[in-house]
Amino acid sequence: MLKPQKEDPIIISVGGSLIVPQGEVNEVFLKKLNIFIREQVERGKRFFLVAGAGKIGRKYRDAGKAVIGSMTDADLDWLGIHTTRLNAHLLRTIFSDIAHPRIIENYDKKLRNWKEPIVVGAGWKPGWSTDYDAVILARDYGANLMINLSNIDWVYDNDPNKYKDAKAIKKLTWEEMEKLVGNKWSPGINAPLDPIASQLAHKLNLTVIVTNGENFSNLKKIVEGDDFKGTVIMPFKIDASFYDREYYTGKKGGYKHRITESLFGAFFRRLAALYRALVIKLFINPKTCLDVGCGRGILISYLRKLGVEAYGVELSKTAMELAQDDIRSYIKEGDIVNIPFENDRFDLVLTFDVLEHLDRSKIKQAIDETVRVSKKHILHKIYTVENKWITYFHKRDFSRVSVFQKKYWQHIFIELHSVSVLRNSLFRLPSFFETIFLLKKK
Repeated sequence: MLKPQKEDPIIISVGGSLIVPQGEVNEVFLKKLNIFIREQVERGKRFFLVAGAGKIGRKYRDAGKAVIGSMTDADLDWLGIHTTRLNAHLLRTIFSDIAHPRIIENYDKKLRNWKEPIVVGAGWKPGWSTDYDAVILARDYGANLMINLSNIDWVYDNDPNKYKDAKAIKKLTWEEMEKLVGNKWSPGINAPLDPIASQLAHKLNLTVIVTNGENFSNLKKIVEGDDFKGTVIMPFKIDASFYDREYYTGKKGGYKHRITESLFGAFFRRLAALYRALVIKLFINPKTCLDVGCGRGILISYLRKLGVEAYGVELSKTAMELAQDDIRSYIKEGDIVNIPFENDRFDLVLTFDVLEHLDRSKIKQAIDETVRVSKKHILHKIYTVENKWITYFHKRDFSRVSVFQKKYWQHIFIELHSVSVLRNSLFRLPSFFETIFLLKKK
């Protein structure tokens, strides 16, 4: 059985509009935040909380202008920065028993081997907001999720306070986001994510969720990977299947070396499918098997030749059309979040390099579906950060929207009450090559 490991930290940018909405400290919000964070810490979560300035910062800037007539952008920024530091000290005081003693005010001075589950950050330099600081934390500490808490449910195509016909946007690419917020910073700018932060997040291919910070039941869904309300900003669109990847805005992934693609690509794919079929037959030996996200059905073909009654589910019509004629009849069109088979149907349900292509909000639902249609075993091969070998042959595949560390997936599987995670009942290559989880239904 696997034991849970420390999860990667989650970055939360706490807007000043939530901490001091009208220049007065919002005690109701802070009490709810305190309860929420502590509950999540008990579940093994770790957080960076970055405090914004809010209207109190604007009041200081306005007061300075009123007295002396005009101020430089740098002076205006410094007033806002010091306001964020006051708000950060308030958060640090609230979580003093579980927070790191140092508030991050200089992001060049990185933390080393910190043990506390909470770290609080504040503003740093003139020229950008705490949104930018939060993106820096995501970059430097390997966070796979950044949440921008504000007083709005969504990003809108126009300011909803000024335009009654403003439309909520559920998903955005960074190119689309930059068109909304522009590319220049100004002190006190009011935007769902400031332009400088957007540019860095775009460069890092980061995923950011913008949501209403006062809706803690919704925030729980985000943190725990359930379907949620909020705008997802990503470097690509995720409304199509793996094979139908015309949704991606920008350069697609591919082989680094032409010889790899032209001479060996197809051969290696078939060799990998044969290897997987042999491992499944030798170490699990199921009578019936379902390959979810089966693509062209190459693995199904090999499993059937080895005497396994294998079937497949595939979302992409393009992939199904490419399947061999004698295999296509064993493949059903369907989605992993709604597998078109009854409960307890197969001895083994498996996915190979599928889960990392799912939007984070669909991961738990997809895993639950694979458990539902299995009566004995569930196998998931997932591309994770540790699988370094692929970087020597492939460019980055941007359709992998959920590439996390192995321990992220371990935590999800360990929390499932209906299965146990098996450690040594299947031959596995080292994590440098692949990450595989074998589950047994209770």
